[in-house]
Amino acid sequence: MAESAFAERSDGGEEKVSGAEVIAQALKTQDVEYVFGIVGIPVTEIAVAAQKLGIRYVGMRNEQAACYAASAVGYLTGRPGVCLVVSGPGLIHALGGMANANVNCWPLIVIGGSSERRQETMGAFQEFPQVEACRLYCKFSARPSSIETIPSIIEKAVRSSIYGRPGPCYVDIPADFVNFQVNVNSIKYVECCLPPPVSMAETSAVYMAASVLRNAKRPLLIIGKGAAYSRAEEAIRKLVGQCKLPFLPTPMGKGVVPDNHPNCVSAARSRALQFADVIVLFGARLNWILHFGLPPRYQPDVKFIQIDICAEELGNNVKPAVSLLGDINAVTKQLLEQFDKTPWQYPPESSWWQTLREKMESNEAASKELASQKSLPMNYYTVFYQVQEQLPRDCFVVSEGANTMDIGRTVIQNYLPRHRLDAGTFGTMGVGLGFAIAAAIVARDRNPGKRVICVEGDSAFGFSGMEVETICRYNLPIVLLVVNNNGIYQGFDADSWKEMLKFGDATEVAPPVCLLPNSHYEQVMTAFGGKGYFVQTPEELQKSLRESLADTTKPSLINIMIEPQATRKAQEEQKMTKSPYKEFLSLQGLNVFPEGCNVREESLAFLSWPLCLWTPAIKERIACNAEEATRILRSCLKLEAEQRTSQCMGFGIGSLGLEAPFRGPSMSKPVFLTWKGGCNTR
Repeated sequence: MAESAFAERSDGGEEKVSGAEVIAQALKTQDVEYVFGIVGIPVTEIAVAAQKLGIRYVGMRNEQAACYAASAVGYLTGRPGVCLVVSGPGLIHALGGMANANVNCWPLIVIGGSSERRQETMGAFQEFPQVEACRLYCKFSARPSSIETIPSIIEKAVRSSIYGRPGPCYVDIPADFVNFQVNVNSIKYVECCLPPPVSMAETSAVYMAASVLRNAKRPLLIIGKGAAYSRAEEAIRKLVGQCKLPFLPTPMGKGVVPDNHPNCVSAARSRALQFADVIVLFGARLNWILHFGLPPRYQPDVKFIQIDICAEELGNNVKPAVSLLGDINAVTKQLLEQFDKTPWQYPPESSWWQTLREKMESNEAASKELASQKSLPMNYYTVFYQVQEQLPRDCFVVSEGANTMDIGRTVIQNYLPRHRLDAGTFGTMGVGLGFAIAAAIVARDRNPGKRVICVEGDSAFGFSGMEVETICRYNLPIVLLVVNNNGIYQGFDADSWKEMLKFGDATEVAPPVCLLPNSHYEQVMTAFGGKGYFVQTPEELQKSLRESLADTTKPSLINIMIEPQATRKAQEEQKMTKSPYKEFLSLQGLNVFPEGCNVREESLAFLSWPLCLWTPAIKERIACNAEEATRILRSCLKLEAEQRTSQCMGFGIGSLGLEAPFRGPSMSKPVFLTWKGGCNTR
């Protein structure tokens, strides 16, 4: 039984300890190293007590970011970080981080102050049913019945967060507990919970899985973040090398096996998924990231071998040919034993490998061609190829944003497990700076000198940009790259923005996806003492990134201006999309020009709600239907079309009511198409 480091004698000679000190000691006993939060009534004393015991406290600027950071610590270290928040609104702000941890399956402890017990139901300050509210997002949510029971509740929360499928837990602390003094002898500290038990799959199931894999004509391994969390990298790398199997990492499965491994088929992702006949899932779920395992993204008769620690996950969306329930690392070692007993290799010169290699070569060539373009503003591929050339191989890469994250993932490589953090399964925007802070704090303690690179879109940066102050306050040498296209998905250049505002108030004419052009986000960093760069050319990007990586004493923010209409290269899977209006919304399927564009006019044909068209040339709005809109656009843009060499580019969105600009590289003015009314597609 552990003893408290806090002990005071009252006048009667009895040793006393406060509730805050009991909480801090309980956390210390459970090997909690990091607390992130925002203090205030009634939790300030808890943070102070934790620091006295050597627990690191990081004060954030928003509870949501604090929760993101604490959950990232859980993923990186295997022990939960703690998010400490005040009652009511403070706890509610943290719910987004709890939900993100829950969906990502990361261990996390949230400790929330709450109103005094005697004031419950009376309209107390920030009174809220916090235990009940958190149950939806947690594995365990409870309020200790007394100060004496706090250690056991915290032990259960820590244990629950790491046992089985990891996840968040919540502990509610009434305000009247925090400063209340109790006899130290009345507190029984529970010893640190044991590491999670390691479960193994049934031997017969492992044998069956090995047999199915041996008979595969087109095998594929998919490595998920569950494999990264379970520290399965050594076993999976051995399996890949020994059996010569192609593998595909999920976004946060990158680095379990290095991205530059010859068996990595990320560059042929769609082809690999669509034509594989046997797929082994290593801690990867058949959710939206993997298109649910369903046709047309997969073969109708594909066989899945599913390895997961959670029994409830087995069979979701697709019935697996073989289910292997257990720890990813342990089960992978069981598979290796089968192939050690009866060695087997997938033929490296098979037609499947030839198909994958050909597709990889063509996709990589297309990306390199885009990256080599000399036109300004830069495109995404130019930026990311420049970044990839300079990044240290052992750095943490944090990424968020729409195009920024999706395109960056295909170019920026990872070589180590648990070194990529992104929007994850929940697709959460705003996680970037919280994740980067967590990675930098952990790196400082465990791997001094290791760099953290945070790559964000300008929209994503806005969700948690004030955490730049946190970064500067703790002097974390994070290199923050803001890939700035002036918008969500896409935006306007300054001239187009100015021209558009001539036609009305921004609330009426500005597309919902637009942000202010040429915003100087780097000045946020310099305002707090860090280094800021505003770059517009590859040469400026190279220089600023080189200087930022060389300086290990200060954080940096590089504001990278790119073409506002930049997008990713054409995707093979676009033709398999079932959305009735996605092709129109992306504007890559609208033919407003008679010839010379690889686009289709019929994209407008299925829109049956009223359209409203206006152009700077016409200087008025015109009510029209889809056919009339196409005719008018052709007429207005005929001259520009004759000068163009590339296909139409525009906004890709997921909601209606947008003012969508049609703008190409050689066009001096945008044309807007607005659709009004309800969605009534066929």
